[in-house]
Amino acid sequence: MVLQVSDSGEGIPGEDVANIFERFYRVDKARARETGGTGLGLSIVRQATKKLGGYIRVESSLGAGSLFEVHLPRDINTAGKN
Repeated sequence: MVLQVSDSGEGIPGEDVANIFERFYRVDKARARETGGTGLGLSIVRQATKKLGGYIRVESSLGAGSLFEVHLPRDINTAGKN
């Protein structure tokens, strides 16, 4: 199964893409926590995806937005039992 989420926002700079799944990481360090979130969302998604035996990937272009794909095995009931 593949879940795709895309946007047409600012995009993510290439040097930041490798770090966006780290806890508390925010691309725009100048944003206040009240308006920019905690930096936990993508980390939580990555951990949940790994627990279910899947993986997550991202494609992003500055000025054109981002595409996130969550790839999960068809039968998540047997995922991670190896």
